[in-house]
Amino acid sequence: MTDSVGERHLLRWAESLAAIARTGLAFTESQYERERFEEVLKVAGDIRAHADAGALDGLDGEGHVANWMGQVQPGRAGYVTPKVAVGAAVMNDKGELLLIQRADSGVWLYPTGYCDVGYSAVEVVVKEVEEETGIEVEPIRLLGILDTLRHGTSRMPLYSMLFLCRQIGGELNPHPLECSDAGWFTRETLPSPIFGVERWGDDVFAALAGEKRDVFYDDLRSPIWRGDFS
Repeated sequence: MTDSVGERHLLRWAESLAAIARTGLAFTESQYERERFEEVLKVAGDIRAHADAGALDGLDGEGHVANWMGQVQPGRAGYVTPKVAVGAAVMNDKGELLLIQRADSGVWLYPTGYCDVGYSAVEVVVKEVEEETGIEVEPIRLLGILDTLRHGTSRMPLYSMLFLCRQIGGELNPHPLECSDAGWFTRETLPSPIFGVERWGDDVFAALAGEKRDVFYDDLRSPIWRGDFS
């Protein structure tokens, strides 16, 4: 099953079913509906466990159900939505791009972080870049929005917003817990391994060159829900 469908599709189906069921549990006052939503969670748990097969920290179906049930809240607070993260495509006066080598995976990427409660998205961008690299930035504009679960780059529902930023101060000083290394790069000098450049590279380097493009986002699938299995 995993070979013919693909892990990322199984993850999307499991998380989508779990979100529908948890949102239903948040709003229903019917015991009958509650029991049906709990059954849907069990199905989602089995799918998720199958997708996680072989992972060292993978849970079984019952483990996923227990986690999801623990996250159920009544009413609007229980409406399940994707998490939100931000990324920063930072350019300096030379038109170079700031990249970090992530301490957890060893791959290179622009600075990123989850959106913290109490901050706007652009405030998180400024905060994350300075915390991770020591570089002070000014956000210029939104470049793109990606569904990372769809692309298989996250194992949870997550929207990532990428902002073009300009360096306005600071000195490169990578945070040792966040980064193994950091530096400024042109398209011709990109380090390896670099993560996802085939998705964001063209738009980011066009922006660094002064070109203004529309905000990029994921293509619409047809039909929207099923899409393809490529």
